[in-house]
Amino acid sequence: MIRFTEHGLYCEAGDFHIDPWRPVRSAVITHAHSDHARPGHGHYLCARAGLSVLRSRLGAQTYEGADWSEPVYRNGVRISFHPSGHIIGAAQVRIEYRGEVWVVSGDYKTEDDGISGYFEPVKCHTFVTESTFGLPVYQWQPQTVVYDEIRNWVSAQLDQGRSAVLQAYSLGKSQRLLDALRPFDGRIFAHGAILQIQEALRADGHDFPQTKRLTEATPAEQRKACIFITPAPVETLKTSRLIGPWRSARCSGWMQVRGNRRREGGDKGFVLSDHADWAGLCAAVKATSAQRVFVTHGFQSVFSRYLNEIGLEAHEVQTGFGSEEETEVQTENAHPDA
Repeated sequence: MIRFTEHGLYCEAGDFHIDPWRPVRSAVITHAHSDHARPGHGHYLCARAGLSVLRSRLGAQTYEGADWSEPVYRNGVRISFHPSGHIIGAAQVRIEYRGEVWVVSGDYKTEDDGISGYFEPVKCHTFVTESTFGLPVYQWQPQTVVYDEIRNWVSAQLDQGRSAVLQAYSLGKSQRLLDALRPFDGRIFAHGAILQIQEALRADGHDFPQTKRLTEATPAEQRKACIFITPAPVETLKTSRLIGPWRSARCSGWMQVRGNRRREGGDKGFVLSDHADWAGLCAAVKATSAQRVFVTHGFQSVFSRYLNEIGLEAHEVQTGFGSEEETEVQTENAHPDA
């Protein structure tokens, strides 16, 4: 039902692409990260829960939103969106045609973070799954454990008169950090790219702690021993000179591997990911009951080989998707705060 083309995942019967990486007439979008949602398409269809953020990032386009599980038809193909748990508004795409069902996962995580919704397993014949962390070494601690570690580290910096800088991309992880840092309401500043996302989410009724912009006009007593969240390394930002002595921490699933922590620098690394770990990927595939699986971006070869070994028909697929962490930082480095 889906062909993997140079423009992206193409449903010929419905004449639409899913998360295309080159301009197309009709695009069905799983979520607003820039490796999945790109400008230049003629028409955008997405889950209504992610529409405001998509519009905030892409500007004036032709958009259509659908509620969770609400059917939308294209030339007899039934399309519906189902929560992926990746970020707020992120969806899996279910398509059905003449009794055959495919599900395209987009990006997903299987632990409910409390703000992004839960991962909804959707039964299908064919499942197209990501594999960003498709190696057995990637096994996440429960979110409650990681949040406690982050809050304790932040408290220690503030108690010693230092600012705590947390590096996380603007859409997804920054919202989780803000949720975790509610006890520090009033002391939190953020990069302008994050504030732009917060404005769109608040318009949709989402509640987060007060988050302020850090400028020359910010009183010195507020800048000292503050919390600053940024998608780009603080050393690269003009605002770094405004916050006095600071310590920085990077929040990413890649921090699971010690070598990555050393290479990325910073004073601390927290293992916090918006993607499923190895166990989550395996559980998600099993829950779909799919007998055929296409494995996209990440550790495709390892994960597809494992699925074949356990009796599924699995294929590795090369796509235009990548690490949103890298893509987001490149985009946001051009922001005035940089």
